[in-house]
Amino acid sequence: MTRSTWNIDNGPLRGFYRDRENGWIFGVCAGLADRFNLNVGAVRVIAAVSLLLFFWLTAACYLGATVLIREKPLVYSGARSEYEFWRKYRNEWRRP
Repeated sequence: MTRSTWNIDNGPLRGFYRDRENGWIFGVCAGLADRFNLNVGAVRVIAAVSLLLFFWLTAACYLGATVLIREKPLVYSGARSEYEFWRKYRNEWRRP
């Protein structure tokens, strides 16, 4: 489990998400790699070979995954003390 998939409040993220931060196009390959603890490069190579061999099927599956799979939520990954500080004072500094 990578640090980017850990949420301080709720623990690890569960399920399958598209990872737009680490992805090239829509983040489907990066999401697959993160979910199953695979190398992103290997997943991209498999997707590219599949695209060359089975173009329409691969393109349809990729676009379907892009539409159906939610985007990965933003997760804070800094120090715990800094997180608690900003969480404590966030309501006081909001503009009306």
